[in-house]
Amino acid sequence: IERILGIPIAIDESVSILESLEFECEQIAEGTLQVTVPPHRLDCQYPADLIEEVARIHGYDRIPVTEMADQLPPQRSNRALDLEERVRDILVGSGLQEIVTYSLTSLDREAALLPGASAADLPLDTFVVLANPINPERTVMRHSLLPNALETAAANLRNRDRLAIFEVGKVFWLEPGMELPAEPRRLSIVMTGSRDERHWLGADPSELDFFDLKGIVETILGRLHVTGAVYQPADHPTYQPGRTARLAVNGVDIGWLGELHPAVRQAFDLPASRIAIAELDLEALLAQVPSTWFVDPISPYPAVLQDLAVVVGEGVPAAAVQDLIAETGGFLLKNVRLFDLYRGAPVPEGKKSLAYALTFQSPDRTLSDALVAKQVERIVQRLKKELGAELRA
Repeated sequence: IERILGIPIAIDESVSILESLEFECEQIAEGTLQVTVPPHRLDCQYPADLIEEVARIHGYDRIPVTEMADQLPPQRSNRALDLEERVRDILVGSGLQEIVTYSLTSLDREAALLPGASAADLPLDTFVVLANPINPERTVMRHSLLPNALETAAANLRNRDRLAIFEVGKVFWLEPGMELPAEPRRLSIVMTGSRDERHWLGADPSELDFFDLKGIVETILGRLHVTGAVYQPADHPTYQPGRTARLAVNGVDIGWLGELHPAVRQAFDLPASRIAIAELDLEALLAQVPSTWFVDPISPYPAVLQDLAVVVGEGVPAAAVQDLIAETGGFLLKNVRLFDLYRGAPVPEGKKSLAYALTFQSPDRTLSDALVAKQVERIVQRLKKELGAELRA
């Protein structure tokens, strides 16, 4: 009793307490009791249960509080888990709903992501295969989060027109010479339906597309203070050609985003509408999150807003123009935002007009019109020299 409770209680008092509760006690040795539990006390099965009864009647308030004789271990946060939860919070705050699906799938479901492929075309030696599966549709550990996410989307779209879901989970890859599979974390996103939910004031009826998905990804990167992201046009069999991008951050491949290929959409019995999907390597993404970041003080001086429209070749990416503007504008240029894309007369064929909103602001003075005009002229000259851009009249 003393070892468990931390205080000595006389054996006579223990006997008195237990007998008052209809326990039968017999002292079989010095300091040792043999207790018979009454039939109705089914909750008492172990010596600790009897000690609890003694402590309860003796009085918990009579047990003194004692401090630990040793120091507490240092408290360290779990950075990987904290960042994962941060990603979840960002996505929920962006209007998406989290799903949790099985880690098990089938080779047919995995092959359905590749138009024209079958289970026989997949490298079986890279899959974790169950020796005794309980369901023919759950025979291997997943390589991708997308099959189960698309199945979930198909099931829900039978009852609704709009869907925006995500999942954070592990995938499982067997590598040659490895006894156990690698279990990297992934992030999947599926979005489809109207851009806005129905509302009595009216809503945007247009469909969610690649750019809505890209905005969600940009929100994640921005809230995590990740810089150096590049969206590269690329081809992937799961995604619609021309509506696909590979995401890289500081030269590290993070994953793919785009619109679902029509053949894959049909394989998963999804409706004939645009379905924006993404699958990102969460391990690689979170490795790019800085531990600290700089915050600029708010300037008390007014900002100067300037619009700049340039005509460039059809093959020149808008991001390349924006990056060059930001680089040339220097520290006075606080923000660059593309707000218009135009093709047609009077813009020559094979070219496009890009219009950017520029925000200039100084932390220590009011900017003059002449200084801003000089900065804009520097930007125009560099765009003309390096990208062949012309200032739109």
